[in-house]
Amino acid sequence: MIRVDNLWKSFGRQEVLRGVSFEVQPGEFMALIGGSGCGKSLMLKLLVSLLKPDNGRIWVSGKEVAALSNGELESLRSRIGFVFQGGALFDSMNVYDNVAFPLREKTNLGEKDIRRKVTGQLELVGLLNAEHKFPAQLSGGMLKRVALARALVRDPEIVLFDEPTTGLDPVVSRAVLDLFSTVHQRLKLTGILVSHEIPRIFEIVQKVAMLHEGRIVAVESPGPFCASPDPAIQRFVNGNALAQSSLNGGVSLT
Repeated sequence: MIRVDNLWKSFGRQEVLRGVSFEVQPGEFMALIGGSGCGKSLMLKLLVSLLKPDNGRIWVSGKEVAALSNGELESLRSRIGFVFQGGALFDSMNVYDNVAFPLREKTNLGEKDIRRKVTGQLELVGLLNAEHKFPAQLSGGMLKRVALARALVRDPEIVLFDEPTTGLDPVVSRAVLDLFSTVHQRLKLTGILVSHEIPRIFEIVQKVAMLHEGRIVAVESPGPFCASPDPAIQRFVNGNALAQSSLNGGVSLT
C-alpha cells in the first residue's frame, strides 16, 4: 500500500532524511518511532506530498506520488485520512460541523447523506451526544476522537497519525490508542502511527520502523524489534519505557 525508496530531504545544510526506505502492506498498522526532530512528522508530509523530497521515490496504492497530476494527487489524498498532533479542529465550528467539513468541501453529497456519514463516525468514536459542542468545551481525549472521526468520514484506505496523544495524561492516552486499535481492526485500514508511547504502541501495531540519524535502522514486528541487539534501538526503547513508567507513578510497563 505504501512504498518508500531511498528518500532524501534536507533543509539548507541540515540533512534530515538520508536514504529512507520501508514498505507498509495493505491492512498493516505500522509505528514510526525515533527521537525528537528525526523526521517522523516530515515523513508523513512527504507521503501526502505536502512537501517534496530532494531525492527518492514514494508509491501509494501503486502510484508514484511525484508523477501524479494535481487532479490525481487530490484524488489520492481523498483516500488518506490525517490525524494531526493538535487535532487541527476549527474552533468556530461545533463537533458535527468539524466532522462534516471534508464532505462539504470535497464531495457533492447532500446534507442527508452527510448527516448519515457524520453520525456514523461520531457513533464509532463514542461522541454521538457531543455533536453540538465546540472544541473549547471538549477534553483532550475528546478532541482526539473528533479528529479521528473527521479523518475517517471520507472512508479512507490509509490513515496517518502524527503524535496523536501529545499533551494527554497516561490514562487518556491509553484510551485514545485503544480506540485507534479498535478502529483499525474493525475497518481494516492501513495506518502509520508516529508516537513516543512506548511500549504501549507495540501492543497495537504489526510492524515498527525506527528512524535514527536520518535512516531507518530497523523494520520489524514488535517482538523482534524489542529484542534487537542494536544499541540505538535499545537506548530508545528502554529510555522511553522508563519515562513512561515514571509518568505512571513508577509502575513497570514492560
